[in-house]
Amino acid sequence: MDYSNFIYLKEELSLIAVIVILLLYDIFGSKKSLNYFQPVACLLVGVHLLLTCCPARAALAIFGDTPVADQVNAGVYPLLSGMYNLYPLGSIVKSILAIGTLIVFLQARNWLEGERTIIRRGEFYLITLFTLLGMYFMIAAGNFLLFYLGLELASIPMATLVAFDKFRDRSAEAGAKYILTAIFASGLSLYGISLIYGTTGTLYFTDIPAALTGSALQVMAFVFFFTGLAFKLSLVPFHQWTPDVYEGAPTSVTAYLSVISKGAAAFVLMVILGKVFGPLVEQWQAILFWVIIATITVANLFALRQQNMKRFFAYSSISQAGYIMLGVISGSTLGMASLVYYVLVYMFSNLAAFGVISIIEHRSGKETIDDYNGLYSTNPRLSVVMMIALFSLAGIPPFAGFFSKFFVFAAAVEEGYYWLVFIALLNTVISLYYYLRVVKSMFINKNESAIAGFRSDGYTRLGLVACSAGILLLGLLSVVYGEIHHYSLGW
Repeated sequence: MDYSNFIYLKEELSLIAVIVILLLYDIFGSKKSLNYFQPVACLLVGVHLLLTCCPARAALAIFGDTPVADQVNAGVYPLLSGMYNLYPLGSIVKSILAIGTLIVFLQARNWLEGERTIIRRGEFYLITLFTLLGMYFMIAAGNFLLFYLGLELASIPMATLVAFDKFRDRSAEAGAKYILTAIFASGLSLYGISLIYGTTGTLYFTDIPAALTGSALQVMAFVFFFTGLAFKLSLVPFHQWTPDVYEGAPTSVTAYLSVISKGAAAFVLMVILGKVFGPLVEQWQAILFWVIIATITVANLFALRQQNMKRFFAYSSISQAGYIMLGVISGSTLGMASLVYYVLVYMFSNLAAFGVISIIEHRSGKETIDDYNGLYSTNPRLSVVMMIALFSLAGIPPFAGFFSKFFVFAAAVEEGYYWLVFIALLNTVISLYYYLRVVKSMFINKNESAIAGFRSDGYTRLGLVACSAGILLLGLLSVVYGEIHHYSLGW
């Protein structure tokens, strides 16, 4: 192995440097200096993002006319004997996840400065960055061993984040539920990987397809493997943990879990399905077909019944995962482009919504939809931000969420999934009702004891502005460059 290859691992090495610097700062910094931990963490993540973000020419390089059957391994530069893959699209997704993490850090200030938060707040930033590092390894993996190490690095610290607010029983309960279900799902996934190794004799992504014969054992191996990522994506029937964990976890952690973790898992799933399980395409498309229908339908029906805002967005995120899978099931270049775009739009939309929820929860303790009655009369700016986020999640034009849904629908239609898209469209109508219910509460419903007006801190406002601008600008760019579906992504 040529150890000079490590120099190409710029995203991972840069993130490790950020973690080490913050760790030393947390250990040796004085009590007074630790008051500036958040701006230092945000600054370092920003520098990491600037140093490692995919340049414009790399972004343009992922567009091409290569058929999906021929471009699975195109643009991939294998490193470390094939364990690690360097490719432009992976770098773009890592940059998207880093942007989302930076926004979460900006919005976490209110919660971390609360009276019930543990003293060493630096642990939140360090643990979050460790999970991000695990997602980086998952994205770049060219071998199931590195993929699984990344999966565990992203999952185990996440349980500590969910239970981070140790003075709240709900947070501790949510952490216990998350770690127990995560261990079970991880065990099933590892068992599937062992069956893949037993039937093919290798763990390398590039070598496995030639050894896949479509036997019953290999199909069963795929099902077990798929279970692990379906858990992280909250796909039905692996979604039962989501509402309880989202409700019990600190709101900033819930935002991170609903966007960053889910986006990484969706992208990795599509990469592995295309690269590794290409010979079993008929089998996994058939499985995904019914999983998508169940996910979107069940999530939308349960979302109608929710009153707690975090449980409401838990079922919303489950439904959004079903829409993301429309890009995965297509298995096409348009599907890949649509998935990455959907994750980017969903990130801005969901983080904007959870940013507002976090502010209101911290300032007033209000958590139900009815508590938002008359919010516009006292907090018009927060109401507008929440409205923009909800309109985007619902897919209302001209907000970016409309175009993200349009592209994944187009990708599925292109591959002949007409009935699947029709069912998804019907569910979109259902989602309009429950998203607009929150808008109605804020702007139309009257409330004599509405949530009092207040100003949030500058960091949180910056995060909300970034999310709102992202939704509006992406929607505008989608209008201007509406011919994006004529291009195709290469790996």
